[in-house]
Amino acid sequence: MARLTPAQYDALERAVLVGQRIAIQRRGTEYVVVPARLRTGGRSDVIEAVHPTTGERMEFVIDELDDIQVVR
Repeated sequence: MARLTPAQYDALERAVLVGQRIAIQRRGTEYVVVPARLRTGGRSDVIEAVHPTTGERMEFVIDELDDIQVVR
């Protein structure tokens, strides 16, 4: 499970603001998506994202992820 440091949260928030792609690893699958919103609060934080090729909207619960990387 991904445990994000404050620096990683800052990078994720910047990626949301500027529309920068992120790579997410979950259960052995990598997704490269554009984060649209970071929903915090409640039981867990959620990344709302859009697939850049298909336009499909996706949601990722941060506690369920293996890794998150901002694509530079």
